[in-house]
Amino acid sequence: MKIHGKDYKTVYFEEDSLFLIDQNQLPNELEIKSYTDYREVVEAIQIMAVRGAPAIGAAGAYGMALAAQSAKDADFRSALKKARQELIDSRPTAVDLTIGVMQVYEAALKFIPDYDAARKVALMTAHEFTRRSEEQCYQLGLHGADLVPDGARILTHCNAGALATVDHGTALAVIRAAHDQGKDIFVYVDETRPRLQGGRLTAFELEQEGIPHAVITDAAAGYYFWKNEIDLVVTGADRICLNGDIANKIGTYEKAVLAKHHGIPFYIAAPNSTFDFSCKRGEDIPIEFRDEDEIKYIDGNLITNAGSPALNPAFDVTPAEFITKIITPLGNFDPQEAALKVQS
Repeated sequence: MKIHGKDYKTVYFEEDSLFLIDQNQLPNELEIKSYTDYREVVEAIQIMAVRGAPAIGAAGAYGMALAAQSAKDADFRSALKKARQELIDSRPTAVDLTIGVMQVYEAALKFIPDYDAARKVALMTAHEFTRRSEEQCYQLGLHGADLVPDGARILTHCNAGALATVDHGTALAVIRAAHDQGKDIFVYVDETRPRLQGGRLTAFELEQEGIPHAVITDAAAGYYFWKNEIDLVVTGADRICLNGDIANKIGTYEKAVLAKHHGIPFYIAAPNSTFDFSCKRGEDIPIEFRDEDEIKYIDGNLITNAGSPALNPAFDVTPAEFITKIITPLGNFDPQEAALKVQS
């Protein structure tokens, strides 16, 4: 992705350290932090310094590799098991995290008792998981661009851009590819309360890429549907079930319902690691609830009634019946068949 004219990746590894763009500082400050301990990675995921399903999947894979590098031979297996659970528990809804952690964990255990080989394999597996995720995001962008007509007015929700992945993005990979093909597009960017990932991060990415856009409040989407000023919706996903149900940032479901009512295509874009082949339907997805202060405060300033509690589900579930296509690295599929296509 381009930031101030230079190329960056959200997640990368150099000289025994994991590097992450701190997304809590954007858009006002670009800060890249380094991590050498998996427990630091756990915290970065929990406080959403790194967020977005593919990005935390890559961060989790490298966190597992860091745990392997520091584990002593005598307690190698138990140390990795502990790190595995802490990393997976750091955010429960996005399945990419579990997949990235488990791939590294299982690869390393195969080489015990050759612990030096296990450490090398752990890092190699994290590298490969991250490389594959980046390439898949690029490919799904090309497939998804086929669904974007010239002159399209697009609604997106939350941040499914390069900042939510290793690079390229998911929903924004589609938008970037359409823009790069010379299509005249305009993007409505949901602000995405309570953490404003749309208003802060998606808008930032689109500005950096020179893609026409405007930020709207979450509640304004219905107005633009009613005005017939939205031609398609594209978002990312944090988990995709076997039946095509998906979990994504809270507020996605209501956009899907609006799109269905108005006869507007609603697309989901995601790499293969977002498919959970053990999850049959949306009701089986664990939904993360976050601290109420994310709703009650902005930059330390109380914005709600002090004595009132707040409820803060971070995700909701959109049933397959509301989804037009799921955009994957292998092509664009009906939601009910997407998992089978990707798995095969």
